[in-house]
Amino acid sequence: MGWNTWNTFGCNINETLIRQTADAMVSSGMRDLGYQYVVVDDCWFNPNRDAAGNLQGDPGRFPSGMKALGDYIHARGLKFGIYQVPVDKTCAQYFGAYPGATGSRGHEAQDARQFAAWGVDFLKYDWCSPEGSIDEQVATFARMRDALAATGRPIVYSINPNSIHAKTGPLRNWGDVANMWRTTEDITNAWNTGQTNGYPMGIQNIIDVTVPLASYARPGGFNDPDMMEVGRGGMTDTEMRSHFAMWAVMASPLIAGNDLRSMSAETRTILTNRNLIAINQDALGLQATQVSFDGTRRVLAKRLANGDVAVALFNQGASSTTISTTAAAIGKSGSSFTLLDAWTNATSASSGTISATVPAHGTVVYRVSGGGTTTPPPVTAGALVSATSGRCLDVPQSNAANGTQPVIWDCNGGANQRWTANGQTLQALGKCLDAPLNATAGAKVQLWDCNGGNNQQWTRNANGTISGVRSGLCLDVYENQAANGTPVILWTCTGAANQRWTLR
Repeated sequence: MGWNTWNTFGCNINETLIRQTADAMVSSGMRDLGYQYVVVDDCWFNPNRDAAGNLQGDPGRFPSGMKALGDYIHARGLKFGIYQVPVDKTCAQYFGAYPGATGSRGHEAQDARQFAAWGVDFLKYDWCSPEGSIDEQVATFARMRDALAATGRPIVYSINPNSIHAKTGPLRNWGDVANMWRTTEDITNAWNTGQTNGYPMGIQNIIDVTVPLASYARPGGFNDPDMMEVGRGGMTDTEMRSHFAMWAVMASPLIAGNDLRSMSAETRTILTNRNLIAINQDALGLQATQVSFDGTRRVLAKRLANGDVAVALFNQGASSTTISTTAAAIGKSGSSFTLLDAWTNATSASSGTISATVPAHGTVVYRVSGGGTTTPPPVTAGALVSATSGRCLDVPQSNAANGTQPVIWDCNGGANQRWTANGQTLQALGKCLDAPLNATAGAKVQLWDCNGGNNQQWTRNANGTISGVRSGLCLDVYENQAANGTPVILWTCTGAANQRWTLR
């Protein structure tokens, strides 16, 4: 939890602004609710390293130096964050908005030692380059991970592999590399930009990409849907409340991006909601999993350390609607429950129904307590395992291009074998499992951009088969073969072993 300069100020930063913001984080009560990190993003540096190759703060913007800034932040019970990149140029330098080329390439150990000497507690490390395969990204990000560890100073490591690059956030679990990792392109101050995962990203678009990645989250490692836009004026109050609520239940880092010195009472009310902060910061560190989604009404459930479950009823539609689920669907047993409304603080009793009328783009969050033993919600993400061979439905070589035909392959836990049941869609690598329009028996099944068509909707039947809503045909392992690389096609449903699948 904390604040970052970029969303509101971009390159227009200096030490006076940072110090005033640190003071505002204290006086607003945000620090005492858990907001800790004051992160100085791009454009803080002297465009030239010193004669020894060390990074320097910009002398005009930060005349007292970066260590003095860190000391000021620490003196207020807060933590100091800074920005750098693993390539030659920062984002601002790449786009010509700031001079120099002061990236960390070739200076990883030196820069890590410099950060530690300045008292840095958080590093945002932003790829910001079209170059490099995902394997090269992993190796490069790992060099700074190891350099930070070698300093002996605890420094939260936040990476963004997506800037000016293929959108690798959904392609792997980055928990072996970093403490938090961006899942999408950069956020913008808007509800919906219509992007699947491209620049810029609206709030709803980011949610669509990040919800299926719930299994990656754990204590010390979290999906990062980017810094928040709450309080920056581009959305309605309802949309900003949804923004904050969904970041909270997705166990996302809560990094504010507004001007804390002049925020409205409404913005402060959202950012300091104790109920949602408690849900976000719960010790289990779980991201909410999807219980149901019909394209408009989305239900997410997040198990909490004391046995409660946080439930988000999210309306992605343009008009008010009733959204409902049950205690059983979110993994609770029994017949007597208490629902605490995270926004109003009102409590109500329920025998199992969880329901609310939710305005357009709104989110109601309940903390559900009571009942019996809490069990995980039904599995909605995992590997799709073929009954005929025990092998997994696999996107060959993680090729997410439209038209790629899945095959079966030895199960290995890779992101290219991870499927998420998102409503009636099945998604992998940010794409949807798709049946060609007017497909007949023998047509290939394929990966395609999600578009809401009924040729991308599937029914998971009680006998383990998976049938297309539009075609009525079943996912079928070609000719009942069991070898790695056997293609998966559409065929008349028979219930045979090569048409039965288990999501686990």
